[in-house]
Amino acid sequence: MLTPVLEAEGLTLGTRLRDVSFGLGAGRMVAVVGPNGAGKSTLLQVLAGLLHGHGRIRWQGRDLARIPFLERGRSLSWLGQESHAEFAFPVREVVAQGRHAWGDDGQGVEAALDALDIRHLEARPITELSGGERRRVFLARALATGAPLQLWDEPAANLDVRHALEVLRLARDLAGAGSTLLVSLHDLRTAFRFDEVMVLDQGRMVGFGPPEAILTPGLIGSVFRVKASPAQGLALELP
Repeated sequence: MLTPVLEAEGLTLGTRLRDVSFGLGAGRMVAVVGPNGAGKSTLLQVLAGLLHGHGRIRWQGRDLARIPFLERGRSLSWLGQESHAEFAFPVREVVAQGRHAWGDDGQGVEAALDALDIRHLEARPITELSGGERRRVFLARALATGAPLQLWDEPAANLDVRHALEVLRLARDLAGAGSTLLVSLHDLRTAFRFDEVMVLDQGRMVGFGPPEAILTPGLIGSVFRVKASPAQGLALELP
């Protein structure tokens, strides 16, 4: 059994998150799935320190709340669900924001631009980009942090098929290098590409483990209220 590097105990935030506990190992890709309003985004924001509820979070054995701000910024990176931009910063400057916790040293920016296929956009104002292009810019910013814990909320939202697949490959490469990724998804088929899946329903964790063991027709039916069968990977239909 892997020694967990991220541990959560009793995370609770009103009715949005209810007594959620788990442990994640280094080098693991974990998908977070559930219907709308299940608590996926809330969980990621609590782990990132953007929302404050009850419970305890430890990163590499240390209480996350007690880790100094800059050190925490080097340890974890968060990609939010929204891709809107209020200011017309050049793309390269937005990606470089991911290095603030490191003193804006600029390292990792070049690799992030290339990894997300946005080098040709680096001089353009982010406000002039499409939703999918902005999504890739913000993901590049998260990547540029070099943080070993990556928290991504719907990273493939607004992306075309090729770039969505590239994001999955990027996640696998990061995990292979030892990073831990917690990624919220809506596509259950994509969840089968992850090492583990966490299922949330009405703020509670109702399943955690290998996707083949957790995403059974019975659980999918009770949580998502659809009929599931393993045909063609995973066939879903209304009951």
